[in-house]
Amino acid sequence: MIKGQDIIVMGIQAWDIEIGSNCKNIALEMAKNNRVLYANPPMDRVSRYRERHTKKIQKRLQIKKGQESDLIQLRDTLWTLYPKTMTESINFIKNRFLFDLLNKMNARRFSTDIKTAIRRLGFQEYIIFNDSSMFLGQYIKDLLQPAFYVYYMRDYLTKNPYWRKNGVRLEPKLIQNADCVVNNSTLYTEYGKKFTAHSYMVGQGCDTSLFNDRSRKIGIPKDVQSIPKPIIGYVGFLSSRRLSIDILLHIATERPDWSIVLVGPQDDQFSSSQLHEIDNVYFLGSREASQLPNYIKGFDVAINPQLINDATMGNYPRKVDEYLAMGKPTVASSTKAMEYFKEHTYLGETPEDYVRLIEKALQENSAALEEKRRAFGLSHSWENNVNAIYDCILRVKNASA
Repeated sequence: MIKGQDIIVMGIQAWDIEIGSNCKNIALEMAKNNRVLYANPPMDRVSRYRERHTKKIQKRLQIKKGQESDLIQLRDTLWTLYPKTMTESINFIKNRFLFDLLNKMNARRFSTDIKTAIRRLGFQEYIIFNDSSMFLGQYIKDLLQPAFYVYYMRDYLTKNPYWRKNGVRLEPKLIQNADCVVNNSTLYTEYGKKFTAHSYMVGQGCDTSLFNDRSRKIGIPKDVQSIPKPIIGYVGFLSSRRLSIDILLHIATERPDWSIVLVGPQDDQFSSSQLHEIDNVYFLGSREASQLPNYIKGFDVAINPQLINDATMGNYPRKVDEYLAMGKPTVASSTKAMEYFKEHTYLGETPEDYVRLIEKALQENSAALEEKRRAFGLSHSWENNVNAIYDCILRVKNASA
């Protein structure tokens, strides 16, 4: 464990993001034993215009004008910084030399804001933990001169069109420049090892206390109690870019005696899909994060029917940890990231695989298997995840001492 250290956390997600964030959870855990500054990504010029009426941009404009403080204390040892400066939106630029020049200018602006917070907080010999910010993060080590620089990969961003354009050439440079790279997937770990010897798999955490039905009473919601069993369930955003509608259609039509329960918001393709015309498919809509354990409690089998492609192959399935922490039999798509879970889940690729594996999961479930799943899922706490990150930092430091 690392204690009494000053740590700067930066990334691509702001503290006031409306969805869950690994980076925020990691910062909160780090702040239990260290002083932590969470540096929000700066407002860029295009967002300043396009989102000018949103609460998020209005807040940043007030900070820019000095009407609100840019440095906010969230806990005794945790602060968040809203940079006053604005960065230029440059990803449309085709000329690499010009892009790199402006990117460095943006990084200087960002680092200037961070330096003011460093002075005010009296940070010294700090560690920088960079969550996926491959553009601004390119120059941060040189500009801020940290005692140690960690790059965190938790998504295959270079498969995304926005990040691919310049990330394919820039992320390897950042990896080479970082003191170590930590990853939540074996796929990303292998990718990082192409550019540095210090690329490590650390897994990921989840709020294990929320999903521990042994330590607190978790009831099944009434809208689930009224649905015929067995219930085959999914919780999370129903995104056609990530999930297979075809798999869900096949399960529902092949086994009309099963209830397919989907908890979460839908994108347009899910909203207009044939799934809404099938009697044994139940869309329950969005629910508060605190309620998700109650819905999972009502499932007989939990599923994660991801599409298998470059974008999803390495994604750490946080929801699988949540399913397993509650002891649920879990059927998921056989991605590279799911190799980590293969001893405790049923993995398939085709719609036919899903029907066969769900049937198997229903038939062979037992109290002993449920306890094994719980033990595995509950071991993936944010505390254990951050301690794994600390271990990597200390390993590299000791090796270079």
